Amino acid sequence: MDRVLITLGFLLLWVVLVLLMWKGWRGRARRQADAVGELPAVPTDLGEQVLAPSTGLYVGSTLAPSWQDRIAVGDLGYRAAAEISRYRSGVLLDRDGASPIWIPQDSIRAIRTERGLAGKVMTKDGVLVIRWQLPSGTEIDTGFRGDDKTVYPSWVDATNEDSGQ
Repeated sequence: MDRVLITLGFLLLWVVLVLLMWKGWRGRARRQADAVGELPAVPTDLGEQVLAPSTGLYVGSTLAPSWQDRIAVGDLGYRAAAEISRYRSGVLLDRDGASPIWIPQDSIRAIRTERGLAGKVMTKDGVLVIRWQLPSGTEIDTGFRGDDKTVYPSWVDATNEDSGQ
């Protein structure tokens, strides 16, 4: 009988902890809602493709400059398998099971590689990070861990060429 009570006690504790985490995630989303606002819509005509699509994992988005302040608004906080491609007009991050993310070219501030983002830590230069400005004026970092990391230099170089650096 003691084992049953201990097991039920731990099960109840686990349920309470999960509910508290869920409540915390919802509270974070409410606090961030004004800063994030509406995301840009994916245009019907993407234009000329600059870089071929690359598959990988959408790591998440964080409020810049903090690499751990994950955005919880909408489905931006959920990791998903994704395909990223670059067009003259911007970057399309097409996620499986989640809405696509369109990053207009004029809102991109930098594309770089980092060790980690949104709690996902990799080896040196393991995550491709795009810093961009939302229509609300808030800058965020969006992370992508590519299956083929050899494409990262072309992403960083393409950004430097576009900005005239």
